[in-house]
Amino acid sequence: MRLIVIALVMLFVVLQYEFWFAKGSVISAWKLKDHISTEQAQNDKLKQRNDALRADIADLKSGNKAVEERARSELGMIKKGESFYQIVKHNDTKKH
Repeated sequence: MRLIVIALVMLFVVLQYEFWFAKGSVISAWKLKDHISTEQAQNDKLKQRNDALRADIADLKSGNKAVEERARSELGMIKKGESFYQIVKHNDTKKH
């Protein structure tokens, strides 16, 4: 009888180890779930970026207005007859 109890306890310990720590265990499933959440969040950010790029491409293909806007904002270009004003902020704090 004592041998059976010891064998059952040993079997229980082995099964618990497999359940908690072996490959495919509960802990590895939790880690995998966290990893999946992280990857999904990154995928969502990349999807938003791709959507914005697709919209930019469609705007650039559709006409000159988007091209003009890009030229103005990114390259600082102006049309003939326009004036360009640059406002520079002055910081009064002195470095010691």
